[in-house]
Amino acid sequence: MLVGYGHALATLQGHGLDLSSYPFFNYIGTFFYGFRMPLFFIVSGLLVGRSLNKKGLGNYIADRTNNILYPLLVWGFIEISFQIIASRFTHINIEQGIGPSKYLKLITDPRQTGHFWYLNALFCIGVIYATLKSAFKVKPFLQIILGLILFSISAYIHIHNIEAGFLTDVFAYYIFFALGDLISNVMLNQYNIHRFSSWKIFLPLLVLFIIIQYFFTEINLRPSADGNSFVERKMPFFFLIEALIGCATSVSFSFLLQKYRLFTWIRIVGYHSLFIYCMQMIVMNFTRIFCQSILHIEYSPVLIIVVWSAGIVLPIFFYNFCLKYNLWWLYTYRKPTRQVEYFKSDGDISFELSANKKVVV
Repeated sequence: MLVGYGHALATLQGHGLDLSSYPFFNYIGTFFYGFRMPLFFIVSGLLVGRSLNKKGLGNYIADRTNNILYPLLVWGFIEISFQIIASRFTHINIEQGIGPSKYLKLITDPRQTGHFWYLNALFCIGVIYATLKSAFKVKPFLQIILGLILFSISAYIHIHNIEAGFLTDVFAYYIFFALGDLISNVMLNQYNIHRFSSWKIFLPLLVLFIIIQYFFTEINLRPSADGNSFVERKMPFFFLIEALIGCATSVSFSFLLQKYRLFTWIRIVGYHSLFIYCMQMIVMNFTRIFCQSILHIEYSPVLIIVVWSAGIVLPIFFYNFCLKYNLWWLYTYRKPTRQVEYFKSDGDISFELSANKKVVV
């Protein structure tokens, strides 16, 4: 949801809106920027050990290909195709990087394709880490050391503006995936849940989180070519501290929500997170066009809320629609038999099913 907020702001930039008159929205987006993506990698790393024990290396890689690489290629192809078509009618053109060569960049340099860099990095890191862990028996602690070395290389790349394609993000986020595996036995132990859902842990983390986020937000808001990514790219080891504190606070907060059974609908969004991510920018751009061109809405706060909400809710409906009408191949090359059979037997598209599903990462 926080990533979606950032995408909503990016979608509305440069379309005749006076976003500068509402600095609060940009401040919030910057404030919650530093830890969002590292958290995804930590959560995925938490589950790699259990997945390997259950499936083995070959099936693990096959699942990563099915659940991450395949939707990356399918939805990346769809989004880039829309961009190429749109370039014929807008100021965006081939000279700005919108052309057939962009399809290849989904693999070689995904940052040039927008948000698909995350799926590329998640797939590559998962496969590399699992191979070292399973085939070469590399322990989590040694993986952490490797992660620190790779992070240092990525820091050098960012600081000196070196072009390294997809390797930059693989190097930068490997350490977070490794950290997830290192702490998995503690985090996934049912007996430790009461500790993680303690206010004695959350409140000090929250205070530290606010102080750190405030400090780095002020830095990221300064005019620079890197924008919100200034701390991440030019102060990478400070970013590492920011990310770890933000992730710890977020996890602690999640345990509290679970303890008190608050906002349980977030599970629905969590289950659909990958499907939302795949088509979010497409939905947001069409929503913006509809609101501005058809409804003639130009009030920035309303547009931000509508575009943000649509980018989260509509992909959930669309994914369930695809399961119901045999369009599951847009997200996976292996038919999700149980989910498809449910929709065919039930006949209705609803959120209730998803709220009770177990999430497979």
